[in-house]
Amino acid sequence: MLEILDYAFMQRALIAAALVGITAPAVGIYLVQRRQAIMGDGIGHVALTGVALGFLTGANPVWTAVAVSALGAILMELIRWYGKTRGDLALAMLFYGGMAGGVLLINLSPTGSNANLTTYLFGSITTVSPEDVTAITCLAAFVVLITLGLRRQLFAVCQDEEFARVTGLPVRTLNLLLAVTAAVTVTVAMRVVGLLLVSALMVVPVAAAQQATRGFAMTLALAVVIGVVVTLSGTVFSFYEDVPPGASIVVLAIAVFAATTALAAPLARRRARRAAAEAEEPCTLPLPGARATAPAPGATGAGGPDDVLV
Repeated sequence: MLEILDYAFMQRALIAAALVGITAPAVGIYLVQRRQAIMGDGIGHVALTGVALGFLTGANPVWTAVAVSALGAILMELIRWYGKTRGDLALAMLFYGGMAGGVLLINLSPTGSNANLTTYLFGSITTVSPEDVTAITCLAAFVVLITLGLRRQLFAVCQDEEFARVTGLPVRTLNLLLAVTAAVTVTVAMRVVGLLLVSALMVVPVAAAQQATRGFAMTLALAVVIGVVVTLSGTVFSFYEDVPPGASIVVLAIAVFAATTALAAPLARRRARRAAAEAEEPCTLPLPGARATAPAPGATGAGGPDDVLV
């Protein structure tokens, strides 16, 4: 099993996978809270143009993808604020335009081809370079800093924007920051899980954690644990079975979600029955000022003289 660490490219892939397992759920929990679970998928479409732009200009595709996807995420937020009735149409054009722009630019590049895009669309453990690891590490540090350092503010905005605005929080600035952080997360994950499947990794571990925990902090912690476990396990599985890592990781994440759902459902029903039973039990409370009386001869009982059935 440990012979996998003898290969330098697998060492890089496992490092990238662990970072993806941390960052994707850390951002995804806020997107799930805002009911924007598919936002990562839309950013992935736009990031494809950034990848192709990197091949066209000779720059590192990770950094060009960060720039283009961040710009796309900001445009999504602006459309959400001002788009009104035509917002959905504008978002659709942005998503499909990002995909089409990526295919067009990659074919204009002298060094790129559709095969290059495939490694970014579905992930590839063999193509993670040392430069990619450096870029992914820096970007992951930024994501963790934002999602944990501003967790209270981001949670307030995702829970209720109007209440957050009344309390004085800069709602629009926080929304833009969250959108940019989601864009950075997409580019962090594209080398391992792929642009087409990155949204699943941002959502499924969070959904699995919600089945077993209560409270934001516990859900976030468990979602990150699930994310790290499935990304590392999927990467190792893809190495031995020669299958795409992105598909392996997402299938494992869905399996974990199914398992937690199956285990959580009976526990939830048991808690509900226990709560219902406790609600039906009579409550005995002493009445204020009640006068103590001696029990009748031969009377037995566990209650005291001041216990009155209410």
